[in-house]
Amino acid sequence: MFRVDIPGVGTITLEHIVSDFSGTLSVDGELVPGVKERLKKLAEILTVHILTADTHGKARVALEGINARVSILEGDIHSAAKANYVNRLGAESVIAFGNGNNDIKMLALAGIGVAVCLTEGVACPALQQADIAVTSIVDGLDLLLNPKRLIATMRR
Repeated sequence: MFRVDIPGVGTITLEHIVSDFSGTLSVDGELVPGVKERLKKLAEILTVHILTADTHGKARVALEGINARVSILEGDIHSAAKANYVNRLGAESVIAFGNGNNDIKMLALAGIGVAVCLTEGVACPALQQADIAVTSIVDGLDLLLNPKRLIATMRR
């Protein structure tokens, strides 16, 4: 569990990280350098969930060695599946990371939604629904490993 007091917001208690894979944790199916180490550390305090269409077919291999629940989503429309997953976990206890149109609802529902803009870009509606935007997933994960950064960004 992760708990942080944010001035003007209150106490936020997180139990889960829910993240998209392609374009969020990875570029062209390869994990961004530094992600694996950070997810391993974060998995000691939060449950890590990866929801992905697995565009490049590399997610399970890339995430080996990380204590994470990996769900490969079927079909063509994943927005509702991601939102339902976050709701089942208890949306307020989730920090969600995503970049695409299929992440919009997940980012809006989560206790903290983080839009990630890597080389694939970020859908503008996803950016609008997020609480925080980062240009590096490493920076996004570091918000949890260095909570003063999260406080500085979210305080009112």
